[in-house]
Order: sequence, then C-alpha cells, then structure tokens
Amino acid sequence: MHGYQLTFYTEQNCHHGHRTVCEWLLHEAKQMGIQGATVIHCAEGTGHAGARHAAHLFKLADQPVQIILAVTEDEAGRLLDAVKAAKVHVFYTRAPVEFGVIGASDANDVSDGHAPPGETRRFALFGRKPH
Repeated sequence: MHGYQLTFYTEQNCHHGHRTVCEWLLHEAKQMGIQGATVIHCAEGTGHAGARHAAHLFKLADQPVQIILAVTEDEAGRLLDAVKAAKVHVFYTRAPVEFGVIGASDANDVSDGHAPPGETRRFALFGRKPH
C-alpha cells in the first residue's frame, strides 16, 4: 500500500485537556480505526526554539516522545484535521511511504492474521482482532 508516515513530536509532560498529547493522539487514532502506532520515548532532543529536552534520572516530564503511524492518505487527512480542529499544539512530519506485511508462513491460513492470495489484511495493534 502507499500512504504516509505521520510522526508527531512532543514531550512526556505536554497535555491536551486531561490527557497527554501522546495519549490524545493514540485515542484519536483508535477512534478513527487507524490500526497501529509506535511510541518512542527518546533520551533527548532539541525543540524548535533551540531548547534541549531530556529525560532526567528523577524527572521524566521533559522527555521527548515520538508517535509514529503508517496510514493511508485518507487516514492522514482525517487525523491531521482532528488535530487542527482540537487545536492541539504539536509538531509533525508527513512523508510518503509504501507499507505492508511480508513473510506469510502459509498464504491459506487466515487464523494467524495472514490473508489469502490477492486479499489485503489489516492488523490491529490496539488489542482488537484483525478484520
């Protein structure tokens, strides 16, 4: 499939409402049916204003966080529209990517999440079974 890699950059202590920005983005993605995300907690980074952000031994609040999603064009548009509508302050990048799943052990076995030949199978990383 062709689509986009959306990467959102935030900090552990950044909030939108009663949730962290990371939690809010993951919740919105799940509500939209977006089937997966990777959250990376980074050791340190430099923000847009040049300030250094880092995890400290006793305080992780300033720790940089990346939320990475591989999405279709439609999913990218809907998620970015939701972020704009909610007025969430977050830096993001959007890059075109090709994505999919390779390495099926048996193309006829759908019980393990692999689709039969010629069919596309989506995988759930939020705890729901593939459909």
